[in-house]
Amino acid sequence: MNLNLKSKKFLIVEDLANMRKAIRELLYTLDVQHIVEAANGLTAIAAMKRERFDVVLCDYNLGEGKNGQQVLEEARFRKLLPYNAIFIMVTAEQNQSMVLGAMESKPDEYLTKPFNGQQLLMRLERNQTKKEFFADIEQAIEAENYSLAIQYCDSKLQEDNRKMHLHLQKIRAELAVNTGDFKKADNIYREVLAARELNWARLGLGVIAYLQNDYESAIDVFQKLVDSQSMMLEAYDWLAKAHEASGDYLNAQAALDKATNISPQAILRHKKLATLADKTGHLEIAEKAYRSAVNLGKNSVHKSSGDFSGLAKVYSKTNNSAAALNTLKDMRKQYVNDPEAELRAAALETEVYQQIGDEEMSEQAYRTAQELCEKLGDKIPNDLRMDVVKAHYLKGNDESANAILDQLIKNNIDDEHFIGNVKAMLGSIGSEHHADALIAPIKQALIEINNKGVDLFKRGKLLEAMRVFEEAAEIMPENKTIMINMIKILIYDLKKSGFNQHKFAKAQDLIKKAAKYGVNPDKIGNMLMQLEKMSAVNESKV
Repeated sequence: MNLNLKSKKFLIVEDLANMRKAIRELLYTLDVQHIVEAANGLTAIAAMKRERFDVVLCDYNLGEGKNGQQVLEEARFRKLLPYNAIFIMVTAEQNQSMVLGAMESKPDEYLTKPFNGQQLLMRLERNQTKKEFFADIEQAIEAENYSLAIQYCDSKLQEDNRKMHLHLQKIRAELAVNTGDFKKADNIYREVLAARELNWARLGLGVIAYLQNDYESAIDVFQKLVDSQSMMLEAYDWLAKAHEASGDYLNAQAALDKATNISPQAILRHKKLATLADKTGHLEIAEKAYRSAVNLGKNSVHKSSGDFSGLAKVYSKTNNSAAALNTLKDMRKQYVNDPEAELRAAALETEVYQQIGDEEMSEQAYRTAQELCEKLGDKIPNDLRMDVVKAHYLKGNDESANAILDQLIKNNIDDEHFIGNVKAMLGSIGSEHHADALIAPIKQALIEINNKGVDLFKRGKLLEAMRVFEEAAEIMPENKTIMINMIKILIYDLKKSGFNQHKFAKAQDLIKKAAKYGVNPDKIGNMLMQLEKMSAVNESKV
């Protein structure tokens, strides 16, 4: 294709002024007229917030601050790149850590210096062709209109475009997975594998097994992939997830440990490794992973005060109180006037100062934590609520601790990993039996609520079933099982009684809430698609 670049907006992200000039001059030879330059990651993100670019040429090494991988991560996280934008990672280096880190962030292209206009133009033309071909599908996916995306995908597959066919199959299979149509996805992956052994198709079969809770089969697929494709980092992540889901935390930890050694720039993987190693008692590995997360977080959109507090907890567990307190001091410097960070510090200082026998400082930290809890209200994340609960127990305030813990358990009683964390926390203060006393009645209550609501639903008493779950939601507002049951009732009611805008909007709001609290994407996608189909049918009648 003959690509006309006159109307395209380009962003050059490069820390060296002479290199920016060289790239700018090169772009002028290609008839590019709209060029914006950024000398570092921060100004690049600021530029993308101001205007939408068609092409971003971003160097990997940007001196102080964000690197190119972190620029791309943040641009995607904040949705600063339009679906049709082309992001090209540029670098002169070839070391494994940098290359794997850059490729993990999945830029559209990877270009090594020096490059000429023809090389750049070839990559732009290739990507523009691809972007234009998939534009309608990507737009539908971006709008979470999965049924429309599937419709477009199926239509294009009928065209039998040989160059795009494999990628179309990959997208179609992923759409099937994300909407819970595992049979369709399985058929596509096996069709692809029958013609050619492709890693993404093999991985897809493992993902399907994982999502259907067949962890043994999933582990077998992922393990064979990492054994034969040692640089396939996505397979390590899924292997860890499958091991963790089956309760094998040690092997989950081992998979992530190996992946972080291969590619040490992925902050989210370090965070996950840190929590797993902390859970298994491998505190040296946890310390190293938390340190990596803290260091990488300095310039990452995934930066979190929770990484500092996690590191401080590890130090506390190894009786290195000085290091724990210094870590919390560093956290305060990084998160000035941040109430959440202050609460993390105060809750942990309550424990650490009590651990070293400084009751006065422990009491002072505890009072600060109580004040911050009142200030933050329901904005406190669950992991931090657990720290607050522990601080309450340590100071003998069992009533406040039990009240918070009761609500946490009610909201997360169907999350085995979270309940395991509750038991571990109570075990750390010698209250193992108290955990069962709190958890058992809540679990039984949820079972009874669920049985009652499902029974009413099966007998066709939709209003009564909905009322049961709505009353339960008032007590357990973040409980995923209750949310899913409410959505199912609304969708069934819409199908049976006809389209109703109020019920439709209510179902949409509940789906958004379910996604926020971590309901599996395949369940979310399936419910969204059902709503989209009903909405489309209703619009066709108008």
